[in-house]
Amino acid sequence: MERRDFLKAGAMLGLGGAASGIPGVVFAQGQRDQGGRKGYGNLLILIELKGGNDGLNTVVPYTSAQYYALRPRIAIKREQVLQLDDRYGLHPSLQGMMPLWQAGELSVVQGLSYPQPNLSHFRSIEIWDTASRSDQYLREGWLTRAFAARPVPASFGADGVIIGTADLGPLDGGSRAVALANPDAFLNDAKLAMPSHAMGNATLEHVLKVEADIVKAADGLRPKAGKFAFQTHFPDGGFGNSIKAAMQVVAAPGHGGADVAVVCLSLGSFDTHTNQQGTQANLLKQLGDGIASLKSALTELGRWNDTLIVTYSEFGRRPRENLNNGTDHGTAAAHFVAGGRVKGGLAGQGPMLERLDGGGNLDPSVDFRSLYATVLERWWGMDSQSVLAGRFAPLDLIKA
Repeated sequence: MERRDFLKAGAMLGLGGAASGIPGVVFAQGQRDQGGRKGYGNLLILIELKGGNDGLNTVVPYTSAQYYALRPRIAIKREQVLQLDDRYGLHPSLQGMMPLWQAGELSVVQGLSYPQPNLSHFRSIEIWDTASRSDQYLREGWLTRAFAARPVPASFGADGVIIGTADLGPLDGGSRAVALANPDAFLNDAKLAMPSHAMGNATLEHVLKVEADIVKAADGLRPKAGKFAFQTHFPDGGFGNSIKAAMQVVAAPGHGGADVAVVCLSLGSFDTHTNQQGTQANLLKQLGDGIASLKSALTELGRWNDTLIVTYSEFGRRPRENLNNGTDHGTAAAHFVAGGRVKGGLAGQGPMLERLDGGGNLDPSVDFRSLYATVLERWWGMDSQSVLAGRFAPLDLIKA
């Protein structure tokens, strides 16, 4: 069994937490070569909106009569919308993100999807995680391929850290990543017990060596002088705790700990087939307040200008509401890019509600791999073509 496969299996069985002494800590080990720092001093924070977020009620085309005709019960009322310009506005629960918009530090990329979109949760998020075509099946995440093409410096504690889940997502298939499935334990300074050795049993010795690596990697991501005392107020709840843990990881390099190139967070579920209004409002408030707290904490650490925050989801929702005051699986949706060096504004093309496809869904205007190309080329300064197996034009979202 491959080392990374053992660890993923251990995570699913609950072995990762029990073996390491900290619940839900998993370590995936792939090839790691010496590499220059290059662009990895620029931090990437990915936020997955699990379940398929409804883009139309997130970035609202509030002047469109067709929008209100398609959604007579669940549309966001015009007077409630947080206006971005004279056509589009944010869901009222995203109030926490308006200061970023006003400061020119938030880009709204509309129409993100891919050709021949798949409406299965499992398959579509696999496409996003691996940056594959809809008819192509890849094992490695797109970040794994990026780090294989240009290795993260050996001085970094890990290529990336995934918080709140053991699913490695875009880091799957070979990169060195630490999954903190239980951020509460990490925040509470749970002791990481080193496993005892079993001399003479080669298989068990290998297992224990893996466990020791888990312990070492996770422990190295903490500030050595104790938790950084943030002045930032973090949101309550699981997503807020994940953000707290993420910011302790980001604080670590300045306080005796190790650096990482990417932090992966997740929020959901946005799979709003029924009673969408209340569920999505609650989740979007967590998202908006969470991103606001990320800016505050990163500013405290002096990292706001070298951090890029990107949201993504497996798909959007169908423009027409269903009979259960919800929406069904759709295609294109808007997503957010935020940071101190982001060119704020609207990007992509707004929803063409008068020109839906044969399934009643939106046609994409921006291939999601162009967003990834933006990260690879404009943020990390590397070639994206070999990583994405094709040429996708980067978006003009990053200041020089």
